[in-house]
Amino acid sequence: MADVAIAFPDKYERATSARSTIIAATLGNVFECFDLYIYGIMAATIARLYFPSANETASMLLFLGTFGITFCMRPLGAIYLGNLGDKIGRKKVMSLSLILMTIGMLIIALVPTYAKIGLAAPVLIVAGRALQGFSAGGEFGSATALLAEHNPDRRGFIASWQTATQGLAMMSASAFGAFLTWSLSPEQFDIWGWRLPFIFGALLGPVGVYIRRATGESAEFSAMSPVKQPMLEMIRLEKTRVLIAACLIILATITIWMSVFMPTYAVRQFKVDATAAFIGTVVTGGVIFILSPFIGMLSDFIGRTPTMIISAAATLVLAHPAFAALQHSPTFATLVTIQFVLGVFIALYFAPLPALMAEIFPAPMRTSGLSLSYNLGVTVFGGFAPFVLTGLGAATGDPLSPSYYVIFGAVISGLAIWGARSRLALR
Repeated sequence: MADVAIAFPDKYERATSARSTIIAATLGNVFECFDLYIYGIMAATIARLYFPSANETASMLLFLGTFGITFCMRPLGAIYLGNLGDKIGRKKVMSLSLILMTIGMLIIALVPTYAKIGLAAPVLIVAGRALQGFSAGGEFGSATALLAEHNPDRRGFIASWQTATQGLAMMSASAFGAFLTWSLSPEQFDIWGWRLPFIFGALLGPVGVYIRRATGESAEFSAMSPVKQPMLEMIRLEKTRVLIAACLIILATITIWMSVFMPTYAVRQFKVDATAAFIGTVVTGGVIFILSPFIGMLSDFIGRTPTMIISAAATLVLAHPAFAALQHSPTFATLVTIQFVLGVFIALYFAPLPALMAEIFPAPMRTSGLSLSYNLGVTVFGGFAPFVLTGLGAATGDPLSPSYYVIFGAVISGLAIWGARSRLALR
């Protein structure tokens, strides 16, 4: 290895720098997504322990509505932390957001149940989620900006690790859920088992902060002259760019949350075995993790939007038949097949998206633009996705109704792809 470093010093140093940047930038993404996914995966248990109700559906809707409300903190975090990232640097904001995220995860891991402390229990759960929502508001923008600015020639590949690590987090959270469901009795799971993933995430948080401290700032940020109020300038001058970027994220966030919520939905609606349902989401996460870097690399050669267009069109056509197939045959094989195909579609669409969104915004206001647009889309269409999916089924009595929400996302994001190509001349 030393001989390689001597013979090709520049290439070796660039590769090493890229690896360290990817690891540092995506660690927070892993922790954020792991917590979000495990929170969604544990929905039925947390709803029962912290939001009790005589009606099971009402309890779940109350929990999921609160879950969505905490997402409303994300735009606030995006405005504050995104603006800060363009003023003081991407690296410092990444560390701050990870500290806040860890505190929120620890609160959720340790708070007693409703049976022990009454109304204080759901209040503390919401407080922990709100803190995490605020911190998550600045995580994606600062980390994606750092990745995208590391090497513009390989922007698609490097930035795609934001998507790949979401798949890794999904896979890890689902594997945790599958293992705990399989190995513990229902009583053990309710008393302490569901807390283990949150404790695990909280313990790893300080490790991420330590690693991020050693990361350098992006050269592009260091070379530019910071804007005095980047968030205000971006909102004043770049409304079209914010709108297009926010709409681009809609399909990605709906399909991601569809996959995360699928275990709860499949168990409740189609009586699929709980462990099998978790394994289906492990498959989705694994596909996203493996495919995303390759699709990101491909986007450096053919452009960002070609695979995204294919994914949006396929999702539009196949969403309803996929739910119909699961209703007709609610088996392990059917669920895993659907989750596998869903993972492919998510990777085709989501892997090039961080690089495309970074290219939408100019460097002096890139973190602000990324943070605000991403969190607007995720808050409105991701945070309330489980609530909508459950509510649609309960209101209509149609177990296939969630597919209409997915179709809606495909249409809106498809129009946003057209806007990026025609209005912003991005490919």
